[in-house]
Amino acid sequence: MENPYQNLVIYYFEGRIEPGGAVTADPRFLGNWQEADSAFVFFSEPVPSFAKQMADQYPDASLADVYEMTWEQWHGDSIHSYCLEKFYVYPPWERPADDPDRRNIMLDPGVVFGTGLHQTTRDCLELIHHLCSKNNIETVVDIGTGTGLLALGAAAMDCRRVLACDFNRLAVETARKNIALNHWDDRVLAFQARGETMMELPCDLVVANIHYDIMQQLLASPELLDRQYLILSGLLHSQARKVVETLTKKQVHILQHRCPDGIWNTFLARPSMTASCGVN
Repeated sequence: MENPYQNLVIYYFEGRIEPGGAVTADPRFLGNWQEADSAFVFFSEPVPSFAKQMADQYPDASLADVYEMTWEQWHGDSIHSYCLEKFYVYPPWERPADDPDRRNIMLDPGVVFGTGLHQTTRDCLELIHHLCSKNNIETVVDIGTGTGLLALGAAAMDCRRVLACDFNRLAVETARKNIALNHWDDRVLAFQARGETMMELPCDLVVANIHYDIMQQLLASPELLDRQYLILSGLLHSQARKVVETLTKKQVHILQHRCPDGIWNTFLARPSMTASCGVN
């Protein structure tokens, strides 16, 4: 199998569109990233008839631009295999040799952000590995799952049940594809939902690598204190200080604070600290 994302053709529309039928069945179609009032539709090659088809189908939407770029230009990094702790993350076209000491995760990121190379994702993966290696973590909620990588990391660490949510439909579709590629349909469920509503779900561990505005709503939830552990990431310094202030007021114990690049902050925390934790 070759890398299908060598080149991207992106049709940018102002307004909502929902490509379906023949468009989604086209082997060149890679996905539709829909925001509130705009859409990015991805193909591996130019599709000259596509813009007119959407104009006829959605007269209230308009084609604003067409971009051609490499996957690396779109994402800001490349797709390649890498090791992190005992995890070995690899794309479908770079299958690794068998190694009983590794926990393999096949990841096809598509056009969704989240290959695991961003500092926040790496920190979250490392904390998932450390936490699950030394504690009995059976149930996990991953908020803002993106490609599903953090949820897959929890599954690779033998967590029995993992719920992965994202408000973006393309992210959920990408996460579901990766769950199937790893044959973890029996333990990971990806679904579309607003992250701020997910604190109502009971679990041992909440992982949230998300925007600060959503983080604030999670921290305000009364269910916060019912969780055994929290991994909170995606925070710049000023945001991290506010998170620390909030956690301190709620008597949530911060077990680890990571900021190896001097920019992005990640916390491992435990509400209602009543016992020692084996995480160093």
